[in-house]
Amino acid sequence: MKTLLHKMAAGQRGVLRTLATSMVMAGLLGASVPALANKADDTLRMAYDQAPESVDPYFNNVRIGVIIAANVWDTLLYRDPLTNEYKGQLAESWKQIDDRTLEFKLRHDIKFHNGEPFNADSVVYTLNFVSDPANKATTQQNVSWIDRAEKIDDYTVRIISKEPFPAAKEFLSTTVAIHPAKYYKEVGPKGMSAKPVGTGPYKVIEYLPGKSITLERNADYFKDSPKNQPTIGKVVIRFIPDRQTQMAEVISGGEDFIMHVPKDQAEQLKTMPNLQVKSGNTMRIVFMQLNIRPDTPTPQLKDERVRKAIAHAIDRKAIIKNIVGEGAELLETICTPSQTGCTHEGAPTYDYDPALSKKLLAEAGYPNGFEASIVAYRERNQTEALINYLRAVGIDAKLNFLQYAAMRDMIRAGKASMTHQTWGSNLVNDVSASTPVYFGGGADDVTEDKDVQALLEKGAVTIDEGKRKDIYKQALTRIADKAYAIPLWSLPVYYVASGDVKFKPYPDELVRFWDMGWK
Repeated sequence: MKTLLHKMAAGQRGVLRTLATSMVMAGLLGASVPALANKADDTLRMAYDQAPESVDPYFNNVRIGVIIAANVWDTLLYRDPLTNEYKGQLAESWKQIDDRTLEFKLRHDIKFHNGEPFNADSVVYTLNFVSDPANKATTQQNVSWIDRAEKIDDYTVRIISKEPFPAAKEFLSTTVAIHPAKYYKEVGPKGMSAKPVGTGPYKVIEYLPGKSITLERNADYFKDSPKNQPTIGKVVIRFIPDRQTQMAEVISGGEDFIMHVPKDQAEQLKTMPNLQVKSGNTMRIVFMQLNIRPDTPTPQLKDERVRKAIAHAIDRKAIIKNIVGEGAELLETICTPSQTGCTHEGAPTYDYDPALSKKLLAEAGYPNGFEASIVAYRERNQTEALINYLRAVGIDAKLNFLQYAAMRDMIRAGKASMTHQTWGSNLVNDVSASTPVYFGGGADDVTEDKDVQALLEKGAVTIDEGKRKDIYKQALTRIADKAYAIPLWSLPVYYVASGDVKFKPYPDELVRFWDMGWK
């Protein structure tokens, strides 16, 4: 155990040495370096390690795309991230007509960034288009509950769900952005990605796919929005996959803001007088997904004993303490603890026990272990720690590190064996936005347990809160009992910013540029 942690710690020290070297090369250690003219030219510069596959929020699953969407588009409702209170955003009021129907009175005199007026046509066209499976929205799970949207008059719409759907307002306040009907009809999702148009506090003025996106303050943003009026003039987001390059940029003042900084590096950067480091736990959960489909590349995973051996092989508490960071919460089920319907009551736990892990592997017929691949797309240091623990019990895991879209496509094609996954639920604080994504029978379900699928489907449409919780409890317990996936921890985020930037971390992991400013 000590040897294993020593190896992991040595790897982390190597990262720090690399960082320190780059800092010395830049002549920055021990010196206070003023930021470049970012505050002076009213431009916030941010770097992120993943690029969105599309800027259209319905065709993207990467966190930076979610961040862009929240700043460029608005939703009918808005959920306060601290109080969880629903407020009117594009809608000024709403009421429940029946178990399946919500009616919204829309705000008047709102215009999209291209000048097109916002009205009922915008809502109806957007929702009917993206909820149609034929249009293949990447985030289909966010709109699959919608049967149709209907126009009552120019500023009144009704949204009818396929079944009673108690989480409707949660989705409508977080992920269901509204597009301009005329423009979206003309250009479609590809055109919307190339030249995005929303009603939000920031508008896109330049997008270079895979390289950068530039946002500009919307001076005409409507005053009644629960989002603050934006104060920073421009935001330039560069997509920089290499973490060391991001570090060098923020240290030198080339970037003002980065996030998802590894714990050890964030702690090192706290010593820099020109930088500020903040952290906080988030809704994002981390887990290992195990492919047990008939065509899985690793048939050993079909054996329940092998899956439980994997669970017992990993010292989650040690990884949290040494690598993940403060605020992380140990998980026992595949959902975010704060989400309505999430529970670990009745679910079995798998404590770190390498001897039991080896015993289970031997009982399954693999006393010498086996080879397998593990696919990941972020927090590589955490993936490497998982691999070290698996190898210690005889499972020779080979890392395949990819961009998110490539990893997701690999999983959906059935070509991934084990996956080091994270999921932030697209801001939605309801279990229907997490567990069903991976166990509800959709494209990302590599377990395909019909009983679990039926329970999750039933839970999504059950209005009675007590009954709903019990149904989800049954599903989550079965997933844990069969070790279909390995729940790991919630993911705290470390942010590093120049000393000039005023910002606040939120538990939904959303960067609100409209809430930021200069000191």
